[in-house]
Amino acid sequence: MTALSNQTNAAQQQQRFLVLFDFDETIINESSDDAVVRALPGQQLPDWLKNSYREGHYNEHMQKVLIYMAEQGVSKDSIHSAVEKIPPSPGLLNLFKYLQSHQQDFELAVVSDANMYFIETWLEHAGVRHLFRKIFTNPASFDASGRLVLLPFHSHSCSCCPDNMCKQVILREYLAGRQKDRGGAPFQRVFYIGDGANDICPSLALAPQDTAFPRRDFPMHRLLMNMQQSQGAKFKANIVPWVSGEDIVDCLKKIMKER
Repeated sequence: MTALSNQTNAAQQQQRFLVLFDFDETIINESSDDAVVRALPGQQLPDWLKNSYREGHYNEHMQKVLIYMAEQGVSKDSIHSAVEKIPPSPGLLNLFKYLQSHQQDFELAVVSDANMYFIETWLEHAGVRHLFRKIFTNPASFDASGRLVLLPFHSHSCSCCPDNMCKQVILREYLAGRQKDRGGAPFQRVFYIGDGANDICPSLALAPQDTAFPRRDFPMHRLLMNMQQSQGAKFKANIVPWVSGEDIVDCLKKIMKER
């Protein structure tokens, strides 16, 4: 067993590239929170609850939503089923297939402001959970009463991000930790795949050899285009917009040929 685990560790240390995925509207084709709300008897939130949201405090808002859902009798099974039914974004399963066939080269992680229960449930149902070395997201689990309890991921001092999560802090800490694990060897390239405004901050930490993959015509893409026009020097990484996971596969194939 020791020899086998040593071989596995050696293979992991040789992975040259790190691929980071957002979850909502990146891996899956909608917001997991919106999909789960449809498990309510009326399939939507009352106005008083919708209107209670405060900018930058989405995690706190979702905590209230989950309490309300429990009060309305929405069961764990209903939530589980709603999550499993969410469709993947176009071509994402083909992207996973490609990455699975090149596991020796790519290390994968999720960085998402959704929650652990939704993400693990969906990835396991899709048969791809094993591909991800790490999932960074808000903790969530069912308590004894059957309510899904959501907590913030961490606290931070970044003024650009929601109070419960700065993805750039996560990215920087993970890269530093993995470099140490790998005996001082950094990843040759980092790829960040996302769609939302909160995917901008981690993308700013990417280096010139790295690539940001913003979903075309989604907030991350529009914000990056504006940033390039107004302050191009601030953004160092390559930008490759995607409509389908196949677009990302095409780009990764070209990079693999450069070896």
